[in-house]
Amino acid sequence: MDEIKVFDLVVVGGGIAGISTIEQICLRLPQSSVLLISASAFVRVATTRLKLTTHIEELQIQEEAVNDFHKRYPNVTVVITKLDKIYPESHIIKSSLGETFGYRKICICSGSVPKIVDFDSPFIIGLRDTDSAADLKLKLSKSKRVCVLGNGGIATELIYELKNIDVIWVIRDKYIASAFVDSGAAEFLMHCADGTDKNPTPNQHAKMLRYTTAHVSSDVEKGIPGCALGPNWHASLELTGALEKKNVTIEYQTFIKDVSVTKPATFQGTEEWPAYVTLNNGKVFGCDFIVSATGVSPSIPDIEEGKPFTVGKDGGILVNQSMESSIQDIYAAGDVCTVNWDVAFHWFQMRLWSQARPMGAYAGLCMTASLLKEEPPLLDFSFELFTHVTRFFGFRVVLLGLFNGQKLGGKYEALVRVTKGVEYLKLVVKDGKLHGAVLIGDTEMEETFENLILNQLDISRYGENLLNPDIDIDDYFD
Repeated sequence: MDEIKVFDLVVVGGGIAGISTIEQICLRLPQSSVLLISASAFVRVATTRLKLTTHIEELQIQEEAVNDFHKRYPNVTVVITKLDKIYPESHIIKSSLGETFGYRKICICSGSVPKIVDFDSPFIIGLRDTDSAADLKLKLSKSKRVCVLGNGGIATELIYELKNIDVIWVIRDKYIASAFVDSGAAEFLMHCADGTDKNPTPNQHAKMLRYTTAHVSSDVEKGIPGCALGPNWHASLELTGALEKKNVTIEYQTFIKDVSVTKPATFQGTEEWPAYVTLNNGKVFGCDFIVSATGVSPSIPDIEEGKPFTVGKDGGILVNQSMESSIQDIYAAGDVCTVNWDVAFHWFQMRLWSQARPMGAYAGLCMTASLLKEEPPLLDFSFELFTHVTRFFGFRVVLLGLFNGQKLGGKYEALVRVTKGVEYLKLVVKDGKLHGAVLIGDTEMEETFENLILNQLDISRYGENLLNPDIDIDDYFD
């Protein structure tokens, strides 16, 4: 029997979390032996696209060939395969190709798999990674109508990027992008969807609103996982259909009841389509294909010795404050894990690439500290305040803290400023203190509100002046 090669550290997954883990490992222990198991010949590296504040940044994701990645980190061995089984008591793993490796510490960054609607139809595709996005581009070029199912970040970005095609957008919620924004922000974005509102007159005044909530339901609180394609996933793709213009029809508060290749009796129309979608509201649409972008589920490897992983209610591997699972020497980061410690009040977990990066980096630090028999490092700012930067309908969207009133029990006041076609700002205030913010557009107010959330200053005396465009609120807090 051939001798099994034992690596100091093994990382499973070449996505954002996995690569961030390896980058920290190589910084701390450049001479350690590291094995990366990647299902793809390309890894995904997160870099800063734009730094908005010291802690808030807009990311961009770059794909790098594994050979080039190995040149940057020569102590890393890359094997293109999938992890099949883990033998924790023996500290051995087996790949889908039958290869066997030993480890001292291992980090599972295998991400998640898309939740595809449960219909046995060849006309349904999942949108999860670059391969599925390329497949989408090919299908679109020959199509006149597509049905998009889902209301998360990927679905929302997709709707905006599609061109020259008829779109049926099916969502379960009362408004778009509900996991990220409230109904007011959704309305702002929808009005700007065709770009006609993006050139307001110079003297247009902002509309300021104040309202209180009895209860605000958040998909984050329900544990609905986010997406993992990464920011600007569509940048290099021309998502164009076979028509001369684009039309979007949104079906709210409904879902797909059936998908068939046979025209239902209730279908109104004479045109023939490859697939027919029946919604639970009774409407039937013909389309060329269906895109399922309805969220993800953690992708957890099999354990062959001892007890299985302890998992959370959302199916993720539970990890402690050192990112270690219930099984000794096995760590996890990114979409595959669920944090299991008392988190900071203004932070919570969402399955986002903006959290996969710091989770992976922190897991790498904890793993190397354990190898060196050091105390694990303290959690950094990434786990102190929830921050996420993305783009919807061409606008930069910055989410800070408890941006939808999470954890506040529905008892808070919202201050809102809207400049049609330019910006949307919402502040979440309770007991005179700022707890969250939604900033859409180039507001240049990220740092001010970030500091107000962190410092918890009493802002009750400033009232609506916090959002008065004619007042420089930075002067208040110098």
